[in-house]
Amino acid sequence: MAPQPMETQHSNRFYPVPCMLTLTSLFSGFYSMIASFNGDFYPAAVAILIAGVFDGLDGRVARMTHSTSKFGKELDSLCDMVSFGVAPALLAYLWALTPYGRYGWLAAFLYVASTSLRLARFNSVAEETDEKNHDFVGLPCPAAAGSIATMVMFCNFLGATDTVKHLSILLLVYLLSYLMVSTHRYLSFKKTKFSKEKRFQILIVMILVLILLASEPPVTLFAAALIYTMSGLLLDLYVLINKKLGRSLADKKKKLP
Repeated sequence: MAPQPMETQHSNRFYPVPCMLTLTSLFSGFYSMIASFNGDFYPAAVAILIAGVFDGLDGRVARMTHSTSKFGKELDSLCDMVSFGVAPALLAYLWALTPYGRYGWLAAFLYVASTSLRLARFNSVAEETDEKNHDFVGLPCPAAAGSIATMVMFCNFLGATDTVKHLSILLLVYLLSYLMVSTHRYLSFKKTKFSKEKRFQILIVMILVLILLASEPPVTLFAAALIYTMSGLLLDLYVLINKKLGRSLADKKKKLP
């Protein structure tokens, strides 16, 4: 019998290091839920951000050590559902959506359902077109969860240390649910390549960005999450305006004698 390709042989293998990073992300998401139940909303928000850090590390470590597997991808999706679906929805509901009654828990459920649909679409499309190496279609689940977490941190910075009631938070949850299942494209930054001459300059820029984010994390992280969340809508609006301008210029050229 001819030997199977290496990728097929190792498709279901268990690699401890990336899987432990994935489980650490799951642990952070689970801790966030426990903290939300206890009314500790700020630690719950921080735990979601920590889950996002480990979620980004597990894939990079797997690719660097050539230890990617179908088992790891399935485990990653299941853990993402908890850390970036259930945990932020629970945090948003207990922190700000409870006063809205049925509309509040429906918003939380819609967020969880949108997360599951986003993950299912991502996994199915990635197998056919290798989406993980291109821009994201729809807002990524970690980014949506980060938007909720950083809003909690930002409101805490403004003095809201307990539960809050503001219509903008309810609308944000509905907006995030829509963006996750939408077709708006978001930058993934995974295939970004720089020339050797610009790598040092990029390093300096990254250090400056890190210093800026660390200066006042509740404010800067919320601003960064908000900008990325709206970037998909703004990019599509920019493309639409350019198309209309191009059509109008083409029509004017046709009318010229």
